[in-house]
Amino acid sequence: MKNEKSTLSGLDIKKYFLKKNLKHDLPASIVVFLVALPLCLGIAMASGAPLFAGLITGIIGGIVVSSVSGSQLSVSGPAAGLTVIVLGAIATLGNYQTFLLAVMLAGIMQIILGLAKAGTIGNYFPSSVITGMLAAIGIILILKQLPHALGVDSDFAGDEAFMQNDQQNTFSAVQNALGQFSIAAIVISTLSIAVLILWPKFKKLAIVPAPLIVVFIGIALTLMFANTGLALRPDQMVTIPIVNGWNEFTGLFTMPDFSQISNKDVWVVAGTIAIVASLETLLSIEAIDKIDPVKRVSPTNRELVAQGVGNMVSGMVGGMPMTSVIVRSSANVGAGGRTKMSAIFHGVWLLLSLILIPFVINLIPLACLAAVLLVTGYKLAKIDLFKQMYQKGWDQFVPFLVTVLAVIFTDLLKGVAIGMVVSIFYLLRTNMRNSFFYRITQDDKKKNIRIKLAEEVSFLNKAAIQMMLTKIPPETNVIIDGTNARFIDPDVLEIINNFKHNAYSRGIIVQLENIQKNYTVPKIDTRVIEEINK
Repeated sequence: MKNEKSTLSGLDIKKYFLKKNLKHDLPASIVVFLVALPLCLGIAMASGAPLFAGLITGIIGGIVVSSVSGSQLSVSGPAAGLTVIVLGAIATLGNYQTFLLAVMLAGIMQIILGLAKAGTIGNYFPSSVITGMLAAIGIILILKQLPHALGVDSDFAGDEAFMQNDQQNTFSAVQNALGQFSIAAIVISTLSIAVLILWPKFKKLAIVPAPLIVVFIGIALTLMFANTGLALRPDQMVTIPIVNGWNEFTGLFTMPDFSQISNKDVWVVAGTIAIVASLETLLSIEAIDKIDPVKRVSPTNRELVAQGVGNMVSGMVGGMPMTSVIVRSSANVGAGGRTKMSAIFHGVWLLLSLILIPFVINLIPLACLAAVLLVTGYKLAKIDLFKQMYQKGWDQFVPFLVTVLAVIFTDLLKGVAIGMVVSIFYLLRTNMRNSFFYRITQDDKKKNIRIKLAEEVSFLNKAAIQMMLTKIPPETNVIIDGTNARFIDPDVLEIINNFKHNAYSRGIIVQLENIQKNYTVPKIDTRVIEEINK
């Protein structure tokens, strides 16, 4: 095998790995398609957009965005986190055609952000916050899908936010579901979860992915219950629009209203969508890379360009704004997806299902899809994960736990923002403690203290250095060594100079070594980075 690969050209190597991974990507794409289908429809409904808009967004997210993206496991489509923005934007702009123009402009803005290298923002999200976000999403998946597993399916897509559009919250929805459960749905979801857990344990059977078996079981049980008193209601099933003929299909597409290009509100909505969608995408990409078994790193700037292209195309043909979606991407990883082909194929299946097999798709019970997401949620929020984060220390565990709770009780962006604030607090706390090192020696009469400043001494270290200098006892020799310092903030220089000036009154002799009068902020040598990127 080694000799075979060594003789392949670059193009042949791509074909080799495509063929090698296809046996994993194809089954995974079907699972992602089955998870994405009801989500596309539910999010469109919750956003006040046509159902077809949700499907066309999922198709574009799968085929167009994945083709341009550099991420191998990310799956894009309409996101629950944008429902409130979309619902309000359509109402503000007056009609859906004007909203489509805003979506298209948002896509152009994202392309500009990607070309301007704004994707590097994703590198500044702390690992503890990203891990907390993933665990929170896992818990949210479990809480949000429990009602659907019990047969309460008024809105499968649900809402990632704690407060839902139907005026209920996550916990009240679960409580209400316990009093309205369906025996058939419980049987389907329970059997589905058992299959998802036990099927992979048999290596010979594991060739066929467990989620695919779950779908077949769901359809079979639906047909079995059909003529009994336990029959599932239409709202407990996947519902996909049935299109009769090509003309009816093409008539579903809607063009944006370009006459509103000068409307100020259109540009405000476009900017809002571009910023929020970009942030959600960067968070999702960071999270997806963490659960990638191969630990690949996705190019974030390219991802912003890909999302921009997707939103531009989506706005042109009547779709909704999209982001990289962690729920679908997690399902992709859980189903064994290896490359971006799984996401591309999922878009193809969405398109074909809409045209060719809507009747078969409408036989799938939502309870079996809820089971897939329940197991996915458990994998993201295992108890072992909380133990591992606790063992890393309070500076990792506290931001992690705060992020988990904040995301659960608010929404994704607010929760991550709160987690970032707590993480920054611990970062500043650590930074304050690492601004200098000192050594104390004693001769016959006086103490000698050598204070060695760190490489970077910012204004954040001002308080720690001030406190340390004020605690130096009288009659001490002090050497402040700046040999290693590439930058010392002017505020810190002022403190050091004032200390030296006033120290004689306390019998303290201060000597400054290799400390300049002023420092300039060190610049990053971009030539090395540009050479690497060539």
